[in-house]
Amino acid sequence: MSGTTIYEFDALAATAPGASDAVGLRLVPPQVFAWLESHALSLAEAGEVAWLRLSQRRGRRAVQVASFVGVIRAPDGYQIEVLPKVAKAIGGGDDEARELLIEMLRCLGGFRHIQTDSAKLVATRMPLLEVFIGEFLRAVAHLVKRGLRSDYNPQKDNLFALRGKLQMATHLQRNLCRRDRFFAEFDEFSPDRPENRLLHAALRRTLAWTASQTHQQLARELCFVFAEVPASPHPSSDFQRVRLDRGMAHYDAALAWARLILQDESPLTGAGGHRSPSLLFPMEAVFEAFVAKHLARQLGQGFSLRTQARSLSLVRHLEKDWFRLKPDLLVQASKVNRLVLDTKWKLIDGQQATGSDKYGLDQGDFYQLHAYGQNYLDGDGDVVLIYPKTDAFHKALPVFEFPKSSGLRLWVLPFCLKHKRLLLPPCGSLDTYFAPSSPVNRVSHEIANDPREVVVI
Repeated sequence: MSGTTIYEFDALAATAPGASDAVGLRLVPPQVFAWLESHALSLAEAGEVAWLRLSQRRGRRAVQVASFVGVIRAPDGYQIEVLPKVAKAIGGGDDEARELLIEMLRCLGGFRHIQTDSAKLVATRMPLLEVFIGEFLRAVAHLVKRGLRSDYNPQKDNLFALRGKLQMATHLQRNLCRRDRFFAEFDEFSPDRPENRLLHAALRRTLAWTASQTHQQLARELCFVFAEVPASPHPSSDFQRVRLDRGMAHYDAALAWARLILQDESPLTGAGGHRSPSLLFPMEAVFEAFVAKHLARQLGQGFSLRTQARSLSLVRHLEKDWFRLKPDLLVQASKVNRLVLDTKWKLIDGQQATGSDKYGLDQGDFYQLHAYGQNYLDGDGDVVLIYPKTDAFHKALPVFEFPKSSGLRLWVLPFCLKHKRLLLPPCGSLDTYFAPSSPVNRVSHEIANDPREVVVI
């Protein structure tokens, strides 16, 4: 199956005679570009999340993928893989970027079922969509080994022998002249239950998506297991009927994948007349979940991490709270706020401090962190902006001070995606919040003075 691999914010244009790929511009077949362009127009008109934007490069019409990663699949089967931009900044290739994305996706709630070891083995050999399909098929195969669950389903039928409860009114209406029939209501123990119908429907859809012979063979074998179960004609209704009661725990992973495949919930899906399995993830959310998971393990004893706190507001108006303040991460001790952190999926340059560059930082982020500090810390303490670590940003920036808030300090710190740790400033101002034996404290000072990678033993 044909396709291409790009990175966040790369632009796509239609192929033309004599044209070739350039830096930040990739060429796709004209019919694929027309489909992408129609998507970008519909998103702009509807005011929806702009994961795809209209653009112009070298005098040509183009579309640009925003800060989303994953897989875009056109109606004709052409696949576009979108990988994290940070992989290029740290010198990695497509394989490293794909493995990094899979590792980060495991921190999202809906993708906690990804088995990293098995996924990494195939990440270098197949596109992301095939990796996702393989994980779904693996989950269903595990379920089948444990056995499909059946349930009692109420049925009504005109039978030759009485079974269950005779429905007298309907029986007399239909069988007045047929004494050999009984219209009855009864319960039938059958695998035809919502959970199995959904899995069968998801298997049929992945069979249409996959280009891997191995996946096609496994999907057919699993469809054969579900042969007695009709595929769900209305997935949304069946998902509302799902009951993971006692003895159904082994359905959890497979149904989580089925929900993503059938309902197109999150990640996003292409809208419009031609629906397509486009699995796209907002990198801001992925990075935040990744940092939250690993930072929680590095906190010192007595400290806890809250995500998406929203207990305070910026102002009150007419006895109501307006403009909720929602920091990404909040460190607490005995339910007392001690440290406020916000993650930003952006590449900054730790050397560009002069002129208008200002490291590439956004003034609006500083206003936001100042509001968090004033409300959650009463204007006294530390607030932190966390960016991904790259060769250009490999150590903490000098502290930022607010002139009118003598007790409030702002830190800009790198988070190492490879070793899953936050790099602290060499002054030790934030060491209080982290365990002394944590890799954070053990190597951060070395990295602050040496930009080369330090391997944690």
